[in-house]
Amino acid sequence: MSEAYKTELVNFQELSNESSADRRAELARHVAVLFSLTSEKCSDEQVDIYDSVLLRLVDMVEAEVRRFVAERLAELRRGPERTIRQLAGDEIDVADALLRRSPVLRDCDLVDIADVQSNAHRLAIAQRDVLSEQVTDVLVARGDIRVKRRVAANQGAAFSVEGMAGLIEAATSDQTLQLALSDRSDLADEQIQQLVSIATEAVRQKLAGLNSGGAAERLPQAADIAVQRMSNDYWLSRYDFETARSRVMALAREGRLNEATLRWLAADDRFAEAVVAFACLTRIGLNEASHWMVRLDVEPFLIVSKAHGLSPLTVATLLKVGPWRHRLTVQARALAMAHYEMLRQDDARQRLAHWDSMTSH
Repeated sequence: MSEAYKTELVNFQELSNESSADRRAELARHVAVLFSLTSEKCSDEQVDIYDSVLLRLVDMVEAEVRRFVAERLAELRRGPERTIRQLAGDEIDVADALLRRSPVLRDCDLVDIADVQSNAHRLAIAQRDVLSEQVTDVLVARGDIRVKRRVAANQGAAFSVEGMAGLIEAATSDQTLQLALSDRSDLADEQIQQLVSIATEAVRQKLAGLNSGGAAERLPQAADIAVQRMSNDYWLSRYDFETARSRVMALAREGRLNEATLRWLAADDRFAEAVVAFACLTRIGLNEASHWMVRLDVEPFLIVSKAHGLSPLTVATLLKVGPWRHRLTVQARALAMAHYEMLRQDDARQRLAHWDSMTSH
């Protein structure tokens, strides 16, 4: 990053001598707006420059200006990561929009914020369109009753067995939480029974309807609607594959693109980079790789992985990255891994060769 480039954007030496807070506020707003309008066209180096500049500016301005910057960045698929993380951990008036909407924040960021910040921060996180088990575990464990009610009512939230048990326990003395849980379509039979045992009469009657023939017949239809809403294109639109490709190609040029790197990208929940790395290492198209690594049917992904000799550890890690973290159940991952262990590499290579011959005609 060149010093000249930084000073063209903001002259911090001159700004440090500026006595008026208005000038600093104006610059912070200006840089945030400029980046929001050009983010999709910026190179990685330019994004890093904006990140460094904004990080310094937000330390120099009042909360009202920081809130403006956060709101401008909240909708961007591609953003200055360090600045966004800092603002997401700011006071809630600043952090709210980022916590509710920013796709730049990863699960590890949300977990850290939910663990140490206020219930207001947790409440904002609980309103995100999609929440993984990793995040809801912290929201349930650390959140107050408002947070528990909100995350229970979030149909895009996934819960571990422990997380759901925590919600049911908290619902013992809270009918609003009972009602929120009774509206969920992902309760196991045992969880429904636990909820019935602690529910008020009104909630019991509602839960009893889940076991009626009419309700049972509607469940597959409801599931189909949910799948349509969370289709491949919906998930893939949340990620910036162009920037990911640039970063992975840089790793390849440095001789650092290998299976270990792919596994690290997946473990760090860098979905877009993991998809690009997978496509490069297996020599398949990025479009195919992205769709194969988001769909509920994981068979094509397993075939390609086995044909290229990826280790079970790498495959298991990839099955938990990005959309699969939310879309695949623990049971689905276990079945996929059992299938992968039984799959022979020669058979996988034959099937892959057959697919290639079919697409070449």
